[in-house]
Amino acid sequence: MSAISAYAAKSAKGKLELHTIERRDTGDNDVQIAIQFCGVCHSDLHAVANDWGNSSYPVVPGHEIIGEVTAVGKNVKKFKIGDSVGVGCMVDSCQTCEACKEDLEQHCLSGPIMTYNSKTSDAGGRTYGGYSKQVVVREEFVLRIPDNLDKAAAAPLLCAGITTFSPLHQYGIKKGMTVGVIGLGGLGHMGIKLASAMGARTVMITTSTNKAEDAKKLGADDVLISTDKDAMKKWQGKFDFLLNTIPVGHDVNPYMGLLKYNKTMCFVGAIEPLEAVNGAPMIFGRKALAGSLIGGIKETQEMLDFCGEHNVVSEIETIKMEEINNAFVRMKDNDVRYRFVIDMSSL
Repeated sequence: MSAISAYAAKSAKGKLELHTIERRDTGDNDVQIAIQFCGVCHSDLHAVANDWGNSSYPVVPGHEIIGEVTAVGKNVKKFKIGDSVGVGCMVDSCQTCEACKEDLEQHCLSGPIMTYNSKTSDAGGRTYGGYSKQVVVREEFVLRIPDNLDKAAAAPLLCAGITTFSPLHQYGIKKGMTVGVIGLGGLGHMGIKLASAMGARTVMITTSTNKAEDAKKLGADDVLISTDKDAMKKWQGKFDFLLNTIPVGHDVNPYMGLLKYNKTMCFVGAIEPLEAVNGAPMIFGRKALAGSLIGGIKETQEMLDFCGEHNVVSEIETIKMEEINNAFVRMKDNDVRYRFVIDMSSL
């Protein structure tokens, strides 16, 4: 075991503070990583506050990890000391169930081991995340970072990037299609960048007129203000796919009319009950509502390679570790464009 510096929350109402955790020694199939950057995700905030009722303290958040390999086990084949690597939302799964065999470890039937706050046999009984100096992860869950990508700006790709890439990828988005991205935040801005890089006509759908300029800079071809009834009517039946990134329950019915027949709106943000959904558009238009959760390791590597090829990274604000509590406050106030990333050299 090794003692490692980290930032942890020790209660639901407590602030993140300097803490010491223990990491397991590097096993035969493990990769040891010195963490250089860690993205800050809204789920970090929820976990610290125990909003989902499953937090076990101390909580060390962080599942958008970028770092350098510092040691490898004797059975490790894919990585060597000095490699630039990443760790996303998962660090283990059963590897044997139907979902895992289909490279969908996020849906592991035994339950994936998440990067933080999951039960583990390691010291502390729970996994500890990337708000720390170092992490040890089994080889199968380590990702290679393309050399041309800025490391700090690549960190949010490991959650926000794969969360938006996976549905776009699975629904075959390509040139000639029209894609609407609903909501412009940490997820939405990545949805715009990725859909645009895939060649689709990309439309930002938002309630905020002041986000139009930002959306165009990010790659949106058009902006649709969803509170403008005339504009919404004009876009009826024009979309091949809708990526809904709104993080809270809301009325989805106005958006369903934007879809062409036999097309889908996919949720990646609202992990809670939705308002009453009218079944008529789905029945008469053969339209579908779907959901998507991050992506498997294979698809996450495909996303990173795609981002390397198209030079796609997140729009970030880099902070020091000691600024994290203020960053959480600013996240609650939507005061970030569009993701915070911690420079871990400050820990």
